[in-house]
Amino acid sequence: MPRVAFTSHLRKVAPTGVVEVSGADLGAALEPVFTQFPKLRLYVVDEQNRLRRHVVIFLNGARLTAADWPHHPVGATDEIYVLQALSGG
Repeated sequence: MPRVAFTSHLRKVAPTGVVEVSGADLGAALEPVFTQFPKLRLYVVDEQNRLRRHVVIFLNGARLTAADWPHHPVGATDEIYVLQALSGG
């Protein structure tokens, strides 16, 4: 099963540790996580299901583009990492 992890900055609204997910594409794989952690959805995507500007998703170490993220296919051994950028000093 694909595995997803969230950066520590999202841990207040996301599961801790690595979560096993299932789905043919990334949108389907993340949907159950968003359902279980509804505040997480607000941090990751906007009302049109587009990635927020400060969020990046990596699949097996490769950065996905914001445009195609929900339709990107995922395989049984894929590693997904959702990162929220921070600013300030």
